Amino acid sequence: IHAYCLLDNHYHLLLETPSGNLSQIMRHINGAYTTYFNVKRKRSGHLFQGRYKAILVDADEYVKELSRYIHLNPVRAKMVEAPDDYVWSSYQYYIGRKKPPEWLTRDLILGYFNEKVSTAQHGYHEFVSELVNKKYDSPLNDTISSTLLGSPDFIASIKEKDLAGKNPDKEIPALHELHEKISIQQISALVDTVLGDEPPLSRNVKLYLSSKYTGERLKNIGEHFGIGESGVSQATSRMSRKMADNKKLKGMVNKIEKELNMS
Repeated sequence: IHAYCLLDNHYHLLLETPSGNLSQIMRHINGAYTTYFNVKRKRSGHLFQGRYKAILVDADEYVKELSRYIHLNPVRAKMVEAPDDYVWSSYQYYIGRKKPPEWLTRDLILGYFNEKVSTAQHGYHEFVSELVNKKYDSPLNDTISSTLLGSPDFIASIKEKDLAGKNPDKEIPALHELHEKISIQQISALVDTVLGDEPPLSRNVKLYLSSKYTGERLKNIGEHFGIGESGVSQATSRMSRKMADNKKLKGMVNKIEKELNMS
């Protein structure tokens, strides 16, 4: 863990793992903390709501800025006037106010400021203080597909090395966001090849598959086919019902889906 900040209703972690096990780590942290909190407060039930939001970061490009962003959270939330005054973050360990716990790794970030720890701590304090009570753009604004933060080369490298050839996986949110989407045009061309002599059916299958696979908004799909959002929803629902009652139709659509997945 490189940096952290615990706030009233959420927390931020800047962490690094050599294994692809972030989901297990987060389940452990959230589960252990929930148990601790419930015992301490004599309560029961869930403590956290919804799934955590994870962003993969190009350390060389963004780690300094992200650590500053995390440590300034209490100031932006108007909980304290200066990050020095907030005890529920890693900031006081970074500036030498407290001895850091063994599990907190400061070397990476402080190393950007100086090899000598005391000098690096002073430099980091100045770096963070520069933006106290000033408006500034969050480094998270540069996030790609709500999932990756880094240079164009970093994004391309992740797509090529870690995402290519993989289907979307609920444990890896990046695969949902960055998986190459099939276009309406690609779907239409394939459907025409299979169902070209049946225009009404062909159109409904195109609507159904476009809604299922392209990731486009209903409005955009509707504009392509000259209908409204509700028309897309209705056509998709009708097609689902027809496929449930017609095995031959379901078989044809499954064949098209298989070819789309292969392409």
